[in-house]
Amino acid sequence: MSEDSQRSVVVQRTGTGHFVATNARGGTIHFGTASDDGRNTEFTPVELLLAAIGGCTAVDVDVATSRHAEPAQFSVSVSGDKISDELGNRMTNLKVTFSVAFPDGEGADRARTILPRAVRASHDRLCTVSRTVETGTPVAVTIDEA
Repeated sequence: MSEDSQRSVVVQRTGTGHFVATNARGGTIHFGTASDDGRNTEFTPVELLLAAIGGCTAVDVDVATSRHAEPAQFSVSVSGDKISDELGNRMTNLKVTFSVAFPDGEGADRARTILPRAVRASHDRLCTVSRTVETGTPVAVTIDEA
């Protein structure tokens, strides 16, 4: 495995139920546990997974279509069911829905034509996040004594 293939984040606890993930470039994202009172608006880890799936495929599709025309509207909705069964807690019925519109024009016509193919290519081979979820990858867990 080459150094260029390595990706990593560090997750640190900032308080009860609150965490911050930091990437190698210094970017951060705060997340935590959901609260029933609605006061904690941070993303949960499951919501981050959904955002990662949507974000990964959105980037792929945007690169393919926006070179022809700037979209007038571009959003990706990702949903699924969080269940607990004999396999443990997990997500099922994951669904990714694109809502993309382009203005009139020749470039926009090309972008509209490319859109279904770009979505399919992202799903079938380009989006690292959804490809990892669909193919399944073992996760090794260890404890490093502090």
